[in-house]
Amino acid sequence: MDRHASALDVAAAIRAREVSPSEVLDHYLGQVDRLDPHLNAFAFRDDERARADARAADDLVASAAAEDLPAFCGVPIPIKDLYDVAGWPTSNGSRAGSDEPASDDELSVGRLRGAGFVLMGKTTAPELGTISCTESMRFGPTRNPWNQGHTPGGSSGGAAAAVASGMAPIAHASDGGGSIRIPASCTGLVGLKPSRNRITGLTEKLTGGATCGVLTRTVADTAAALDVMAVFDPGAWNLAPAPARPYTREVGAAPGSLRIRVCTDNVLGVPLDDACSAAIWRTADLLRGLGHEVVEGPPEWPDPGEFLTGFLTVWNTISAGERLTDPALLEPHNVANRTEAEATGSIAYVESEHMLQRSSRAFTPQFGRDFDVLVTPTMAVEPPEVGSVWAGMEDDPTAPVNNCIPMAVYTAMFNVTGLPALSLPVHVADSGLPVGVQFAAPPWQDDLLIRLGSQVEAASPWAELPRL
Repeated sequence: MDRHASALDVAAAIRAREVSPSEVLDHYLGQVDRLDPHLNAFAFRDDERARADARAADDLVASAAAEDLPAFCGVPIPIKDLYDVAGWPTSNGSRAGSDEPASDDELSVGRLRGAGFVLMGKTTAPELGTISCTESMRFGPTRNPWNQGHTPGGSSGGAAAAVASGMAPIAHASDGGGSIRIPASCTGLVGLKPSRNRITGLTEKLTGGATCGVLTRTVADTAAALDVMAVFDPGAWNLAPAPARPYTREVGAAPGSLRIRVCTDNVLGVPLDDACSAAIWRTADLLRGLGHEVVEGPPEWPDPGEFLTGFLTVWNTISAGERLTDPALLEPHNVANRTEAEATGSIAYVESEHMLQRSSRAFTPQFGRDFDVLVTPTMAVEPPEVGSVWAGMEDDPTAPVNNCIPMAVYTAMFNVTGLPALSLPVHVADSGLPVGVQFAAPPWQDDLLIRLGSQVEAASPWAELPRL
């Protein structure tokens, strides 16, 4: 089996009985055995249970008609270790994480299981997902398959390393400030942050700014997974409007001639690496060649001081509601976050939420009015070196969060606004590391990103980029 096969390709081979789910799982677990000692992408494995689930999928394939099988019957997928899987512990990447097995699947996990996926383990994340490099005191650093001296990004870095290296065909991920798009950029993958509450969870995280999703090799895989995960949830406080048709039908559909704004500036004025700038201008030329109207220039950004203050006030609460054995065991930057959150009164917190809502209301109407799609770098920098995120922590415990700002300065805006945003792997820097470009669409228009993303994929097929 091609270790770079897409999840849909694997599903099709299983449905055609060219390979069994057990054979597929054995292949990928073999890749984990071979590669993970070098990459450290898996935080937890339960091969026995995964093999039992694969055998059950074998039986289903043998007894059911191909058209009656679940969409991803027998396809292995790892789950990010910030989310519950019934019977498995959720460490949250932390020494303070509980080792008690979860009693239920998190909602997105249950939807993946219902679509026929075989859960093959849990991938690493930084503690509580608060930084954009996947390194923790509990599990150590996760490494980028393209260059093991560099980070695969975060917080879904273990998921990204697993897919990019061929240890899994697709991986569950999540994004509260860029945690799907940043690893996608670092490892040459497709990463969609869906619209706010497109994929619901048991509760809203970060005032609805956080969402689950997947990391994949293709736009088609991303669309098919979105169809599985974005289901009507009558228990949710808030829901995105239902799409007009399944997202899989948007793959390859013409997006029309779009007004595209290309921007290299960012809300905080962080300077841009040359490789990230080159990726943007390459993409602008490609979009012009596809017949789109491309205009260069920034949108009207929110006030940077208000935006950063409001965002960090909400971000500091990220440990709220998590099962922690002892908060004192958290890493210093998360102790500092939690201490700051505990010192912030409820009135001040709600005022910060209101400030972000006002900023969002001012920013969002530009989409559809001034342009149809905004294209930016996914990150302002190439993937940093492993360990660099901790620089300065001995003097300032919040330094790791601040060190991540250049990685998240283009992505966090779309968690606050709830707009859908997609990172595509359009470039490889002279260093040999991938560089992604971010596409953001108007409210609820995830379908537009699938159409445009698949058009860009066909015009600049990243399957032809250097392989690992």
